[in-house]
Formats: sequence, structure tokens, C-alpha cells
Amino acid sequence: MEESAFNALAEAELVRIEAALEACGAELDIETMPGGVLEIEFENRSKMVINRHSAAREIWVAAKSGGFHFRYDAGRWVATRGGAELYAMLSELVSQQSGGSVEVTAG
Repeated sequence: MEESAFNALAEAELVRIEAALEACGAELDIETMPGGVLEIEFENRSKMVINRHSAAREIWVAAKSGGFHFRYDAGRWVATRGGAELYAMLSELVSQQSGGSVEVTAG
């Protein structure tokens, strides 16, 4: 995939991720940073960072429990290790980090 096509695809996905996080019901402070970066701060002051990585053509998630890479495949973003779907993994990670049961769903 060309870099420009990836950047457009990833940017649109980051907008959907931000909307999904805002709607998930968890107490989050979300800041959109330059260059396609979402910085999420939880009530407990822990942070999560979600960004696009153009060179690898992936969306990266850095959470308290570790780093995760997602590649676009057949119309969805899947983890490069284990094949988990992006929003299922975000639900798990946000739940872990917020201390409550949270479902993050694509809109």
C-alpha cells in the first residue's frame, strides 16, 4: 500500500478510535497530538498512546501492559501477533487500565 493511502486510511481510523473511546463510558482525557497521535490519560493518571506508524504501515498502541501493532488486512485492523482485532484489543486494554469493564466499539 502506498504511504499516502496508508496515511489516509490510518488517519480515518484514528478519528473512529477517538470517537469510540469518547463513547465507551470510561473516564478518559483524550488529546490529539500532531502527526496522528492520540494520547489517552486515565483517572488513575496512567496513559495510553495510539499512533500510526507510516514506515511499517501499522497502527501502534502503547499501553501499561505493553506495545501492540495492528496491520490493515481484508478490511480490518488486526494484531501482528495473535491476530486480535483492534477494537477487541482496545476494549481489553482500556478495561485493564481503567479498572472497569469497558467495551470500545467502532462506530
